[in-house]
Amino acid sequence: MLTSILKRTALTAVALAALSTAAFAQLELKIMAPASPGGGWDGTARSMQQALMASGIAKSVQVVNVTGAGGTIGLAQLINGAKGDGSQLMVNGFVMVGAILLNKSPVNLSQTTPIARLTAEAEVIVVPTDSPIKTAKDLADRVKADPAKVTWAGGSAGGTDHILAALFADAVGADAKKINYIPFSGGGEALAAMLGGRVTAGISGYGEFEGQIKAGKLRVIGVSSSKRLANAPDAPTLKEQGINLELLNWRSVVAPPGLSAQQRKTLSDAVEKLTKTKEWAEILKARGWDDAYLGGAEFEAFQKAEEARVSKVMHDVGLVK
Repeated sequence: MLTSILKRTALTAVALAALSTAAFAQLELKIMAPASPGGGWDGTARSMQQALMASGIAKSVQVVNVTGAGGTIGLAQLINGAKGDGSQLMVNGFVMVGAILLNKSPVNLSQTTPIARLTAEAEVIVVPTDSPIKTAKDLADRVKADPAKVTWAGGSAGGTDHILAALFADAVGADAKKINYIPFSGGGEALAAMLGGRVTAGISGYGEFEGQIKAGKLRVIGVSSSKRLANAPDAPTLKEQGINLELLNWRSVVAPPGLSAQQRKTLSDAVEKLTKTKEWAEILKARGWDDAYLGGAEFEAFQKAEEARVSKVMHDVGLVK
């Protein structure tokens, strides 16, 4: 009799697994990248599309681009136009948290359905190799002496690079409101400013400067993660150098508001399953992204904490009144 019960239990488990796989195979998704093609959010959306379909988790995945205002135009479309739609996801991340404040957006991430954090990318602080600044401590000494005389090159105002510069000043005991941050529209412009001696230091993801670092034109003086980068093992972290600062440019996915518990579970399960596939692992390795999966209530709590941290920094540097 026990054998019979065990057999029935095993068959039930197999049947449920088959039903689960069949349910996933019927998924037809639309993933919004709230930015232009070619950027980080677009790359994340298209990587998800590739892995979801190659692994058989979804039957079809469409990627759409909605540009403008640091992703807040796309966010508004998701919140106002897709309520209750369990087939939609939107890529977002750290940059959007600042953009919501900077653009005084009428909508915010608390109005979405949080699904999961996917990836994280450390920032690097670089200087030209002929710079007298050799370490993060050297840079910290200059910032403490006069934060306005240290010029930082990075991406858009209020973005990850800008926030790291402000947090750096705060961490070394300088006035974050006095930092001299120069936003550039692309990594190429920031690179030219550094190599031309027009700025003191630059901030971006490692991949943005990798070519010039390997060519010996730029030197990494600090990494914003808790451990050294696998592709730059000689570059010390900020924490190693006595600067208590960690920041990761994370990317995540959210869904529209108004989903049922089952709709949310279906999307959450699909995304979690995606992060465990070999196809996704290969994409992470090729792009140099760290697996930073965090789902459910943990992700929701993390997102709220990041919103509070970014809001404080934006007020500290005077970007938000």
